[in-house]
Amino acid sequence: MLNTKKKQAVIKKYQTHEGDTGSSEVQIAILTAEIDELIGHLKLHPKDHSSRRGLLRKVSARRRLMKHLKKENAESYEQLTKKLKIKQPKAVLKPGSKGEVVDLEAEEEDVNIKEDVTE
Repeated sequence: MLNTKKKQAVIKKYQTHEGDTGSSEVQIAILTAEIDELIGHLKLHPKDHSSRRGLLRKVSARRRLMKHLKKENAESYEQLTKKLKIKQPKAVLKPGSKGEVVDLEAEEEDVNIKEDVTE
């Protein structure tokens, strides 16, 4: 866990306006700092499986927040990934396609929307 001083420093660096503590940018930055700490811990303690589970939860939470931010504000998403040095997911070839590149995340959203409409 981040101590209070580190967390406040991260919030101050990535906040979008004065008093901002809960925007997607700030939440992603806090999760990234926590992930970095957990990675360091797991390098020293490789058999700590409960911390590994916590790390996986934080990574998936960050991924969901980044997906939301990319959909809502693509420019801010690009800036944040560069500042935090986070790799962006690559577009992947869809099996059976004729060499066309398909963004699988966008396709999953379309499927989810279609399922919601049919229900």
